[in-house]
Amino acid sequence: MARIVMKFGGTSMAGTERIRRVANIVRRQQAAGHEVAVVVSAMAGETDRLVNFCREANPLFDPAEYDVVVASGEQVTSGLLALTLQAMGCKARSWLGWQLPIHTDEAYSKARIEGFDSEALLSSMAAGEIAVIPGFQGLSGENRITTLGRGGSDTSAVAVAAAIHADRCDIYTDVDGVYTTDPRIVAKARKLSHVTYEEMLELASVGSKVLQTRSVSLAMKEKVRVQVLSSFVDDDAPAADTLPGTMIVSDEELAKIQEDLDMERQLITGIAADKNEAKVTLTRIADRPGAVATIFGPLAAANINVDMIIQNIAKDKGETDVTFTVPKADLLRTQALLEEHKDAIGFYRMISDDKIAKISVVGVGMRSHAGVASTMFKALADRGINIQAISTSEIKVSVLIDEDETELAVRVLHTAYEMDATEAA
Repeated sequence: MARIVMKFGGTSMAGTERIRRVANIVRRQQAAGHEVAVVVSAMAGETDRLVNFCREANPLFDPAEYDVVVASGEQVTSGLLALTLQAMGCKARSWLGWQLPIHTDEAYSKARIEGFDSEALLSSMAAGEIAVIPGFQGLSGENRITTLGRGGSDTSAVAVAAAIHADRCDIYTDVDGVYTTDPRIVAKARKLSHVTYEEMLELASVGSKVLQTRSVSLAMKEKVRVQVLSSFVDDDAPAADTLPGTMIVSDEELAKIQEDLDMERQLITGIAADKNEAKVTLTRIADRPGAVATIFGPLAAANINVDMIIQNIAKDKGETDVTFTVPKADLLRTQALLEEHKDAIGFYRMISDDKIAKISVVGVGMRSHAGVASTMFKALADRGINIQAISTSEIKVSVLIDEDETELAVRVLHTAYEMDATEAA
């Protein structure tokens, strides 16, 4: 018998028929003898609808009241799933974030989990009751409802799994696992049986939408084994224990699995593409201590995340160019802030481009193999794809290219690293 946390996203909970399908999946896990807790998202599109209500009521809304409104979407689905399970003869009840409670800080609309009281939940599960928990929400130190920000239900599920020492956390989505790249771009993309936390964290940060970055980071910190599965399976499908999803595990566990199977660690795990970034270049910055700080200080104060940063070699006149990327949605704010601080920064021109894409290759095998970057550069060059910027980490190489060449670049690299399946997935 195992203790399992199951999480279902908005597309899985979109309407009574899909909720009934989810209830069947949950019931099968309990029938197999497992202790089960379920974390649910709001119905697909519901959070956006609630956010729009807040904006219509008051464009300068109070974040605490905003959380009261948007947290209601998950409350509805948790109650509906509990009711559906009861109709199937299961013992089930919903537990709202404030009832457990899930303790968070006071950063309303983007709160972070600080603690979790699991005693009542564990007692309920031990008594054979299926616990249904709304994701995305918690309770502040001021005893007010908080929300964790977009994608927060994944984080809720991992936090519940960590608090109750679950054997694993099953994340059910509209895909059946983690692939070497987006199967919609590369028909021969392969589904991966195992991925390390580090690889998944890098993939999530560079465009893979399978898991939310904060949830992967928390899973790695708390050593929670996470399995990615599809909720869109036939009613007579086997239990999740036997379904071929993707397991997110520690580097040590993956090494042991590969050793037992007498397999060599793969060089590259996945290729991700992200079209949601914009490039900004500031020319003729003074090449002196503190110059770069004057650029990124105002952006940090405005909570604008900067990703790739490239500083050119200083020119003869003691000047240099600085290029960086920001989320495309923050480009206008970034431009306004830089213009506001132009005198302090001392740049000559600001050049922006939001028609770019970031292509990244990720794999822990890079640590022990040379030539990964050169393979990438040669493959792109052979197809006439120009690289605008390069960034590297221990297990990742990223480049910026023209947005129109995204799909071609992904297909070229997938083939270059010999990742194509022998047959289409």
